[in-house]
Amino acid sequence: MGSVMDDTPNQPASLRIATPASLPDDPAALRAMIATLMHRVDALEADKQELSLRSLRLEMELLKYKKWMYGSRADRLASLGEVNQMLLGFGEELDRRPVQPADAADASAADGGSAASSVPSRRVRRGRRNLGADAFALLPVTRCEHDLTEDQKPCPCCGTLRERIGQDVTWQIEYVPGHFERLEHVRFKYACKQCEQNAVPTGPQIQRADKPDAAIDRGLAGPGLLAFIVTGKFADYTPLYRLEDIFSRGGFEIARSTMSLWCRDVAELLTPLYKLMIERVLKSKVIGTDDTIMPMQEPGAGKTKKARMWVYAGDEGQPYNIFDFTLSRSRDGPSQFLKGYTGTLIADAYGGYDGIVVGNAITRAGCWAHARRKFVEAEASHPAVAAEAVGIIKRLYAIEERGKSLDLEARGVLRREESAPILAALKQKLFAWRDGEGVEGGLLPKHPMTQAIGYALNQWEPLTVFAGPHPDAGRVPIDNNASEREMKRIVLNRKNSLFVGHERAGRTAAILSSLTSTCRRHAIDPQRYLTQLLVNLPGTPISRLDEWLPDEWKRRGTP
Repeated sequence: MGSVMDDTPNQPASLRIATPASLPDDPAALRAMIATLMHRVDALEADKQELSLRSLRLEMELLKYKKWMYGSRADRLASLGEVNQMLLGFGEELDRRPVQPADAADASAADGGSAASSVPSRRVRRGRRNLGADAFALLPVTRCEHDLTEDQKPCPCCGTLRERIGQDVTWQIEYVPGHFERLEHVRFKYACKQCEQNAVPTGPQIQRADKPDAAIDRGLAGPGLLAFIVTGKFADYTPLYRLEDIFSRGGFEIARSTMSLWCRDVAELLTPLYKLMIERVLKSKVIGTDDTIMPMQEPGAGKTKKARMWVYAGDEGQPYNIFDFTLSRSRDGPSQFLKGYTGTLIADAYGGYDGIVVGNAITRAGCWAHARRKFVEAEASHPAVAAEAVGIIKRLYAIEERGKSLDLEARGVLRREESAPILAALKQKLFAWRDGEGVEGGLLPKHPMTQAIGYALNQWEPLTVFAGPHPDAGRVPIDNNASEREMKRIVLNRKNSLFVGHERAGRTAAILSSLTSTCRRHAIDPQRYLTQLLVNLPGTPISRLDEWLPDEWKRRGTP
């Protein structure tokens, strides 16, 4: 028998394979050699699996970043997108086919020749919205009359003046740019001339007319201008340097630093209203929360640090969105804000909430949008498992859609009767997938799909609160999307304004974002609301402060 491989002197010792002549005759030595080789093979196999998993994780991370940069924002499976694209192409091809009379006759016969089936169906197409005059009835109207000149009125045949017999009316929408006005407040003074002539010891009795309290004492900016700046920055996400340019084009040059101080003064004025909104939110049965980075400039360092902005969204009974600024993501922020709260908190899987929930006897609810996203992100590692998991979660959302119109009690019954069995079946599938049952090739512990399954199982108790026996289960939403949507205003502001200058500026942003976000929640024009608020709030007693909450203001129908 020839050798497996000759012992080449230039070959490394670790890679040399012994020839039959060099193998030991001792069985124990042979067994030791074989054991060593098997150990090396196992180590190489483990290294191969580790490299394969690492390559898969890097591929998924690359796909995730590509989706963030170039893909759609929705969490959709790539395979589902391919099917939808195929159906779209099939539909377009079907539309291009000519309709054959014989096909129409066959279809009519298949329907039993009914009169209804003979009526051609009308395809509903997306087109221009209704642009009739009624669509803009709320806009102010300026009448522009166009008449004949005096030399055009005589009849060219007989010279008699023609009579008006009617009119043609057309209309168009015009935009009148905003402008600045200088309001001159004149306070008349009155004095008693008789007392002055008689030289009474108290002197002339002078009385000066009062004027309304200003939002900023002796400030240059009026309430409308302040409301426009706050709305522009915290509702339309326009940074102050752009407002500075816009104002300059309108003939009013003001530095952005001054506008920043005005925002601070407005926030200080609105602080009592902000605190009242916090008190109302803490009375909610369910509060949704989320957080994001809010960079804050470090003084003298020339760089920023990662501060945080949190949102706390009240339920339908307390419909206010509160933002809170903290210097870090530690649990001290939400722990202080939620101190004494004993309702239900719906949030993501951030571990900092664990101590808050235990310490305050809060019921924690999970977010199925986050759980679903984990499977979508891991789709490339195992498309079959991702498709089945997302399909089951979709059934839960279909039940939620049917429960929207129900009252809280009926919604809770619907969830316990229909959602709870689906959740139980999903849990069994998650355990089976994790253990490799029904999964081709099995799933290693560090496999991306295993991590997605582990996220759902680790969060299972919070994720099932909405369909459980909890007394307020009917109030608990299936996901935390409402709070996440509100965080977009912080992200957009961060993208345009980059950072806040200091901690006080962060608190200013939290207060003004709370008011503008709540206005959006109630479909209120923030410019109009803030203008009236800044006119009336300085003279409003604390006992009547609740009248100026956004929902109360809208309920009163304040013009």
